[in-house]
Amino acid sequence: MSTTPRPVIGIFGAGKVGIALARLAVDAGYTVHIASSGTTADTAGITRFFAPAALPADGDDLPGLADVLVIAVPLRRFRELPLAAMAGRIVIDAMNYWPPIDGTLPEFQHTHRPTSTIVRDALPPTARLVKTFNHLGYHQLQELPRPAGATDRVALAVAGDDPRAVETVAEFMDDLGFDPVTLRSLEDSDMLEAGSSVFGQPFNQHQLRRALGIDRAA
Repeated sequence: MSTTPRPVIGIFGAGKVGIALARLAVDAGYTVHIASSGTTADTAGITRFFAPAALPADGDDLPGLADVLVIAVPLRRFRELPLAAMAGRIVIDAMNYWPPIDGTLPEFQHTHRPTSTIVRDALPPTARLVKTFNHLGYHQLQELPRPAGATDRVALAVAGDDPRAVETVAEFMDDLGFDPVTLRSLEDSDMLEAGSSVFGQPFNQHQLRRALGIDRAA
């Protein structure tokens, strides 16, 4: 058994995805801090009912409280977060570009780049960005976790450029009840975006590998 202490998780966003991940992480034994767009008291009012074991925090304080940060806010708002304070942290991008929600964002609309590479470039160079948790809906994140080895366990893809960060996030995902499938780099994260063949699909590990074109058994 590993004696390495589990990382502390900090979640930006107390909406449906943020709350779903907070509940899963707390249930898996992680310490979780969560911040909304409001005050700490506002966040406490949300977590009291939906994630009572998560610790409400102020957004500006969150990077100093956690080892792994999850960005689960509307994409149009990510630049409002304390990005400079994320230096040295593993940062999980769980966002999607949704024009009906975000409006048209030219930097994401008029490019062929994966959205996560734009997010990465807005962070300090020492922040290690990993893309995951975005290609299933919040209700699927809530309902589909299974113990390791379960025959109906669902997989999630993990994309990043730092192998140790990807490994840490994959272990976190496994603890939450999903099989991780690792992509080659953050450049491949466009395969996880809205409209892709895997988006919203509760594939198992073999099905997800096949859909992503990385089925090693093929």
